[in-house]
Amino acid sequence: MFRFYKSFKYALNGVILLARTERNFQIILGCMVLTVITGFGLGYFGQHLTRFEWAILWLAIGLMLVSEGLNTALEKALDTLHPDLHVGVGQSKDMAAGATFCASTVSIIVGLYILLPHIIAAFSV
Repeated sequence: MFRFYKSFKYALNGVILLARTERNFQIILGCMVLTVITGFGLGYFGQHLTRFEWAILWLAIGLMLVSEGLNTALEKALDTLHPDLHVGVGQSKDMAAGATFCASTVSIIVGLYILLPHIIAAFSV
């Protein structure tokens, strides 16, 4: 049980470190808050999101958080292991950033696909 607690503590420390030090992770957290506020706010206008829509939004948010966390961890590890410029290191970092870009593109599309019809319906008369 103690080992489980310790591993959970390290994981939570990693999330806190990401949130405190990484600008892109902070932007993602801000977008998450905005998305959740929008989702709940739509309920005020009679446009409640279904449980399925919420689940898909949370999966998209999770995809972004995981992607950015892994991208940052890879960059930090590569910078530590090979501080000098190296073509392979640069390509690896570019690929990780590209994967995060793909995740963010998909998340934006999913968010708009779910929220935009509700927003339009809420403000049409």
